[in-house]
Amino acid sequence: MINQTKKQIIVLGNGMVGYKFCEKLVAKDTKGQYHITVFGEEPRPAYDRVQLSAYFSGKTVEDLTMAPFEWYEENGIDLYVNEKVYEVNREEKYVVSEKGRKLYYDALIMATGSIPFIPPIPGVDKKGVFPYRTIEDLNDIMAYAQSANTGVVIGGGLLGLEAAKALVDLKVKTHVVEFAPRLMPRQIDQTGSDFLKRKIEDLGVSVHLSKNTQSIDGDGAVQAMRFADETVLETDMIVVSAGIKPRDDVARAIKLEVGERGGIVIDSQCRTSDSDIYAIGECALYNKMIYGLVAPGYQMAEVVASSLVGEEKEFVGADMSTKLKLMGVDVGSFGNPFAEGDHIDAVIMNNSINGVYKKILIDRESKKLVGGILIGDASQYGQLLPLCQAGTPVPEIPETLLLDRKLFAGAEDAELPDSAGVCSCENITKGEIVEAYKAGAKTIPDLKKCTKAGTGCGGCVPLMTDILNQEIKKAGGEVKQTLCSCFNRSRIELAEIIRTEKIRNYWEVLGRYGTGRGCEICKPAVASILASYQNEYILQHQNIQDTNDQFLANIQKNGSYSVVPRVPGGEIKPEQLIAIGEIAKEFDLYTKITGGQRIDMFGAKVEQLPAIWKKLRDVGLESGHAYAKALRTVKSCVGSTWCRFGVQDSVGLAIRIENRYKGLRAPHKIKSAVSGCSRECAEAQSKDFGVIATDKGYNLYICGNGGMKPQHAKLFAEDLDEEALIKYIDRFLMFYVRTADKLMRTATWLNKFEGGIKRLKEIIIEDALGICQELEEEMAYHVATYECEWSKTLNDPRMMNKFKPFINTVETDETIKFVPERGQKKPLDPIAGVSA
Repeated sequence: MINQTKKQIIVLGNGMVGYKFCEKLVAKDTKGQYHITVFGEEPRPAYDRVQLSAYFSGKTVEDLTMAPFEWYEENGIDLYVNEKVYEVNREEKYVVSEKGRKLYYDALIMATGSIPFIPPIPGVDKKGVFPYRTIEDLNDIMAYAQSANTGVVIGGGLLGLEAAKALVDLKVKTHVVEFAPRLMPRQIDQTGSDFLKRKIEDLGVSVHLSKNTQSIDGDGAVQAMRFADETVLETDMIVVSAGIKPRDDVARAIKLEVGERGGIVIDSQCRTSDSDIYAIGECALYNKMIYGLVAPGYQMAEVVASSLVGEEKEFVGADMSTKLKLMGVDVGSFGNPFAEGDHIDAVIMNNSINGVYKKILIDRESKKLVGGILIGDASQYGQLLPLCQAGTPVPEIPETLLLDRKLFAGAEDAELPDSAGVCSCENITKGEIVEAYKAGAKTIPDLKKCTKAGTGCGGCVPLMTDILNQEIKKAGGEVKQTLCSCFNRSRIELAEIIRTEKIRNYWEVLGRYGTGRGCEICKPAVASILASYQNEYILQHQNIQDTNDQFLANIQKNGSYSVVPRVPGGEIKPEQLIAIGEIAKEFDLYTKITGGQRIDMFGAKVEQLPAIWKKLRDVGLESGHAYAKALRTVKSCVGSTWCRFGVQDSVGLAIRIENRYKGLRAPHKIKSAVSGCSRECAEAQSKDFGVIATDKGYNLYICGNGGMKPQHAKLFAEDLDEEALIKYIDRFLMFYVRTADKLMRTATWLNKFEGGIKRLKEIIIEDALGICQELEEEMAYHVATYECEWSKTLNDPRMMNKFKPFINTVETDETIKFVPERGQKKPLDPIAGVSA
């Protein structure tokens, strides 16, 4: 029911910006001057288009909804969904909907947004061609993809790459076609595009740049795309995400001023050429520019809501900085990333091994940050953007801005000024975050609710967390040890969620239980948990892995890699020894016997790894997982087979143990050993779990540790037969996987475990928690599903293609150099130019 005693506000459009206007006016209209009516064309309330691709990885419409119908009712807003306004009478100030509803207004807010730009390509109307804009579009794409093997996304911008991720999630072989010579041409430069292209292609997506589509071919349904260079790309479906067109049809019909290329012209108050009509969001044209991000739309909503209650605010353009994750790749762009001139200096970090490219631009005279680009690692975005916006001079050594700030003394305690911007979507400063904390908002959800910061794209949540933690420490409080700023849960809690809900995808975990777009802390941690419980091919999660896991090898100080085949129990056949020697000679590798009874080969270049591993596989050698947080080795003495003091076959048991637990991912590396008698030649009591033979069976020791802080293992159980021994180890390892924190060795885990070794015995041996059957089943699943990662990689041409130092040439990395030493070689220091 419309309250005729109040001024009437009519909003055309219930997208993100239309909703945000309602939210802001409700908050500001403390005197109850206005009644709001909203018309939306879609059949549901406003939802988060920024997170649209999460719909494919498990998020529901309800998860994406910005506010339910009840919110509108509670705030006295009349919301009409699935109802378009087709007539606006400016003279008499009323609107008429397609359902015949006639309503008068005092102010009309046009938040009609935009529609996808569909290039006028012959055949674009064929079956199998879809826009990427609404929930209905996504439902159509999902349904069609069930019978499609290949899909193409037209458009390599922000939304196009989001659409490509959607096709990947739907298990469709994906191609991206872009007219420009680089990806994201409005946000990143050519080098940044090259890095992003390489990262995306590593995920199995084919990227085609500088492609001019001439036609879409097919008999009724799409079958292929034909390009101006006479090449053809076969495909079963096409998703068009080639930009947007402002939705200004109603404005044109009522003779409001519009731009030459579309868009409703507005002034700094967001008024149109009719002073009673405002335009906000992607339909609005300010200074000949359409702002295609949500943050400027929110700023326009703030300006109009403020104006209606008598506050003076202006829209004078918006910062187009953005930080997001595209197909698992961090991308950040802030300030003016394309600034040029004699007065501009660039600081560039270019790491092709890790796929990280960072560039900041600095004004030489003022020493102020002008703009920058971050690809592959955008962890510094939260610090760089406020510095850029505030005009704060950069440090004397500006390179430190691109490195981990915790590497520098005092950097952790450095604080931003209160005026520094934190959330560009809601235009919230650090000072406002601090004031909200002091007023009682003690958690990130509280701060979001109080300030609205972090409720848009989510990119500011890590910086919000830093500020919150600083304030907690100032107040003498203790900071809760959550996994990272993306998850308000510990590693243990996330492991339990993934285990019980059988989640198989990082993005589903993030979408359902996290915030923002992930970071370099939670990605490898969650990848480890997924590997522990799902035991799927590790490179399936390669975009969230550490460098070592991405290349299935340990990177060394000069950029070369080590190759460490598994030698279970230290037992190796002569032909395998010969093969290792021949491989080392052929590829000129440094060789060394390790303390874990294996043979390490050092100095391999990334492009050599597949050839080396193929030769190793041919003689029956598997990955030793020296690169992984997983079981490393099970060391053994020769035992009763050869030694006159041995009482049990320690080698045979070590081989059985190592083959059982190989590939098991855990919070940290795991080492083991089996000694054939109490003389303890295998040093089992210094391992994460160790076995010492007795004349009655085996004694099991757990939670020992070498390294920087050695710790003697604790005796856990005595005189076990092999069946009981394996059962207890199964339970112990899976309980450790379930309950340890990230990067926590078993020794530290036991030291912090409430109740210590006594309680652990109650849980593992006596089944005090009633979980032992679960633990055994989880281990049985791991054993049954194990597959050597290198063997699988060698059989996958798509994965093999990523083992190269450069994306645009077959040349090797000539910066990796060695010098001779003791008949072998060692690295040449890449910085000092001398041997290490």
